[in-house]
Amino acid sequence: MEDFEKAVRPVGFFPNLWLILWRMLIAVVVPGVGFFVMYIGFRFLRESAAPAAVIAVVAVIWGVGGVALLYFATNWVITQLGPAWRRRLQPFLFVGPAMVILGWYLVIPTLRSLFLSFFGPATKKFVGLANYVYVFSDRVMLTSFRNNLLWLVLGTGLSVLLGLIVALLAERSHLEKLSKALIFLPLAISFIGAGVIWKYVYAYKPLGESQIGILNAIVTAFGGKPVGWLTVRPWNTLFLIVILVWMQTGFAMVVLSAALRGVPTSIKEAARIDGATEFRVILSIIIPYVRGTIITVSTTILIITLKIWDIVYSMTSGLYGTEVLASQQYKQMFKFLNYGRGSAIAIILVVAVIPVMWYNLKTFMQQEVF
Repeated sequence: MEDFEKAVRPVGFFPNLWLILWRMLIAVVVPGVGFFVMYIGFRFLRESAAPAAVIAVVAVIWGVGGVALLYFATNWVITQLGPAWRRRLQPFLFVGPAMVILGWYLVIPTLRSLFLSFFGPATKKFVGLANYVYVFSDRVMLTSFRNNLLWLVLGTGLSVLLGLIVALLAERSHLEKLSKALIFLPLAISFIGAGVIWKYVYAYKPLGESQIGILNAIVTAFGGKPVGWLTVRPWNTLFLIVILVWMQTGFAMVVLSAALRGVPTSIKEAARIDGATEFRVILSIIIPYVRGTIITVSTTILIITLKIWDIVYSMTSGLYGTEVLASQQYKQMFKFLNYGRGSAIAIILVVAVIPVMWYNLKTFMQQEVF
């Protein structure tokens, strides 16, 4: 490359002009050729008559290998542009694809949902703010708002509180690793999977029949009558929140446990020598030290809780007064085919998440994460 550039470099008033144009051409041609080759390969696979399994394996290898080669080729091109351009362009080589993916799968759908929220069911008739009026006035939607508030307050609060308590107790136990592993285990299960598991916990059979639900089996064993846990309003929403707490307590415990190890032991010992009780040490020393982590964990679970629908959908399908905003959005869009109302609910969820995300980013910047 350097020998070729020396051979073709012209002499004149602008000795670097040709060099700049040549490097810009290479910077465009090399990635372009890479994309073209990948496109031809995927088009060939799409039209191939080979078995589906073979096509899938080749597509994965071709895609991963093609992206890797494209990265190497583009990085090589950038290194040829000189130190100044390398410093400017190299970060975008690694951040750029992620930004493109976020824009394609997040920003554009959000803008499209905002546009559709002003139209009717078939997205043909402009209805203005009628969908938003429906969202804030319909009885079922008001129930969804109430339930979402319960999920946010109780689900997030109990998950963080229990996670902190378990983290504090586990570091004083000889079975710390085992206890943490068992409590963290539910986090590996999907929300739908957890819903299926707990559906058997809450399962109900009429009196006299064999109870397959754990809770009703215990109740009837002590002479009580079986209860339809998922149909008792408003307690059924609380029973669903228990599933979220069961799953997210492990996440809160792991993160808070790591933060607790950063609390200076000398300060805790000094407080105990001065006569402070263990409860006072926790309130006055430990919690202030891990306050930032508590906020981060809380906002993370808050975002998860705000868009919860998997548990509700798998357990009750939103019946018996257990609707939440996300389940209503799903029903409006895919059951009732009312894309206007579904898009309006989606926009409300996005607006509700933005302040939490902004606070998280602000906290991270103050902690010099970025």
